[in-house]
Amino acid sequence: MRILLCLLALLLPLHLSATSVQTSYREPPPEVIALVDMAPPVAASASPDGSQMLLMTPPALPSLADLAEPELRLAGLRFNPVNHAPAQARYFSELELVSTEGSGQPVAISGLPDNPRILVAEWSPDGAHIALLHIEADAVTLWRVDVASATARRWINKPIHAAWNRGWGSVARTFLEWTPNSQSVIVRSLPAGTAAPEQSNRLPSGPVVTESRGRSAPARTFQDLLSNSHDERLFEHHFTTQLFRINLDGSAEAIGQPGLLPGFSPSPDGEYLLVMRLTPPWSYAVPFSRFAHSLEVWSRDGEPRHRLADLPLADNLPIAFDAVIEGPRSPIWRGDADATLIWVEAADGGNPANEADERDHVLQLRAPFTAEPRRVMSSPYRVRWMIPGDGDHAIVWQRWWADRTERVSLVAPDQADQPGAVLWERRYEDRYGDPGTPATYQDERGQTRLLLADGDMFLLGQGASPEGSRPFVDRFGLNDRESRRLWQSESPYLEQPLGFLGGDHGVLLTQRESADEPPDFFARHIADDRLDRLTTTPHPLPEMRDIHRELISFERDDGVLLSATLLLPAGYDAERDGPLPTVVWAYPREFLSADAAGQITDSPYRFNRLSYWSAQFLATQGYAVLDNATMPVIADEGMEPNDRFVEELTLNARAAIDAGVSRGVTDPERVAIGGHSYGAFMTASLLAHTELFRTGIARSGAYNRTLTPFGFQSEQRTLWDDTELYIEVSPFFHMHRMTEPLLIIHGMEDNNSGTFPMQSERLYQAIRGLGGTARLVMLPLESHGYRARESVLHMLWETVTWLDEHLREETAD
Repeated sequence: MRILLCLLALLLPLHLSATSVQTSYREPPPEVIALVDMAPPVAASASPDGSQMLLMTPPALPSLADLAEPELRLAGLRFNPVNHAPAQARYFSELELVSTEGSGQPVAISGLPDNPRILVAEWSPDGAHIALLHIEADAVTLWRVDVASATARRWINKPIHAAWNRGWGSVARTFLEWTPNSQSVIVRSLPAGTAAPEQSNRLPSGPVVTESRGRSAPARTFQDLLSNSHDERLFEHHFTTQLFRINLDGSAEAIGQPGLLPGFSPSPDGEYLLVMRLTPPWSYAVPFSRFAHSLEVWSRDGEPRHRLADLPLADNLPIAFDAVIEGPRSPIWRGDADATLIWVEAADGGNPANEADERDHVLQLRAPFTAEPRRVMSSPYRVRWMIPGDGDHAIVWQRWWADRTERVSLVAPDQADQPGAVLWERRYEDRYGDPGTPATYQDERGQTRLLLADGDMFLLGQGASPEGSRPFVDRFGLNDRESRRLWQSESPYLEQPLGFLGGDHGVLLTQRESADEPPDFFARHIADDRLDRLTTTPHPLPEMRDIHRELISFERDDGVLLSATLLLPAGYDAERDGPLPTVVWAYPREFLSADAAGQITDSPYRFNRLSYWSAQFLATQGYAVLDNATMPVIADEGMEPNDRFVEELTLNARAAIDAGVSRGVTDPERVAIGGHSYGAFMTASLLAHTELFRTGIARSGAYNRTLTPFGFQSEQRTLWDDTELYIEVSPFFHMHRMTEPLLIIHGMEDNNSGTFPMQSERLYQAIRGLGGTARLVMLPLESHGYRARESVLHMLWETVTWLDEHLREETAD
């Protein structure tokens, strides 16, 4: 019967309601529009020596016209085929420099093009220049800022290739890299003489055939994959690039041979390049991040010097979270050495299901790369990342998903095959016990290294506590393993340590805010606790000051502590005005421990910047809001969290409603539940299995887990491991129980793994077929998160209109 249900779900027709209409974009009330158009927060980047800070301001939301620019989707990438920039790229529209000495005002960088769209801004190692990539209609161009004069000019006319996404790779993908001597940058460009891409021939030459012959190849639901031979040729055309060295005088030198090169990194001495090169055949089953590739070492001029590995297509990785490829992974240059590669290799075949005392080995090889690699250490866990300091000090971060273990070890990379001194080992879901992250600095060659002082390192932590987050800085003895608190954020502020300025440990760059003061940057002097203000940001929307915001905590029936941010309309008084219609907005998270699940990680001193992305904006419309209500899904002993998914959600939801009712602000008969992505999955589940809510809002969710059969979110079991589980947690199979109305919103171009737009279409079709009440809103050109101003405003209009219909007093039974 369960398998039959799965098949029926796949066969449901996709035609929508006969009452579907094409509507124009609508706008919410003016006070909500003001939140959308509010000045966005400023980002900052300190110079390597810490004397200057680059302030980068993003623009307001883009328009639909921006989202409608040309786009191709190949091998898991979305990009603009005209200018070879990422599709729907996020960029900065204003750049300023400010001294960190605490004197003077920010200086706007002059000479930038009109209406700038700055994709990348990278300091040179000596801090004299900043390299910029600027997005234009037909190209990405390279610019350079002279820091002393705060002026920018175009560096070279050659168009830059910037279509590779950041964030994945056994060699870090980057758009540009400064050379260690600060005299040039390395970039990609299309090879000279690249012809126009081949046009698609709609007349097929034959069928597209894929086959399986007994080789296990499980995979999650990837999107934007290659699908035919024409896609393969387009992929090769648009991503075959040449590396160039662009010198300060504007000259360009080609490096090596063209290829599909998603990653490259110069050695600290500038004599070598570590390069990742993709190799065919291409796969239609996985994105490029799993394609076969070689790891190569070139000379600075592009001559091959060493081949570290030829790694095959990784389309058969186990779906377990600690599964990794066999062979070298995550290679980096040791920042403290001239040209020494260090990397990780699995000792257990890459499969966490295999019994093994050692899971990973850390190895290294120094130039000229003719000797055998030398093992630095072995670990019983997966090595996640490393921070080099010097020959006697490197920090190695290790984790193991199954029991949420984190181990941090100290190794001496100049020594061979050592166990490593364990600095701490803990459960990383325990936020209260988090020691923090080691502070780093950028040395004179531009290398990120561990900040050390007399055998100690420095830890920057979030300081989660029962009173809320209180970020801190500790000095940690690498010999005695003792921490000494140097500084901690104090009320009524939330002050976040961003790092030390320069290679010293005397001055800390922080970002401080309070309930009434927007975030600003400060230089905090540790020795005398002196604080120099670096920026002054006006309140972006003073008329919203009177919206009440409060971090509250409460218990569910089994004693687990929960929390939420309570927002109330300006001027509201519970005794005078009575309880309000309330919206609970949440996102479930899995835990192995009830103690960890109940920990508070927000701060009561966060700036009251009303978000339009969650439900916070509804406080301007007369609703009480319980935002970011914690929704832990906790595993019983010997079980997985999802074994009690519905029961856990129900406990959390009931506790959140009771918290509002006990404060006199929530009318229990007029409560809505809402969420985005996994929060939408939660929303549909609660409406299907409980009668706690009058209505729900589900955005960009997945509702039928049989359509993601090889795992979802933090679930590692497959549909065939536990079919009952997949059916039970999928709200799609329980829509016949849902009696309350549901607003469903989804981006029509959603590229998030698992949340295909089809998920919302089929959920709506099921509700309609069963005679339920639902409204389906599909947003053109939008992906998993909605970006165009028109789309966001319409989403907010739909939300306000829906809640006004289903939660207001006059609609109550």
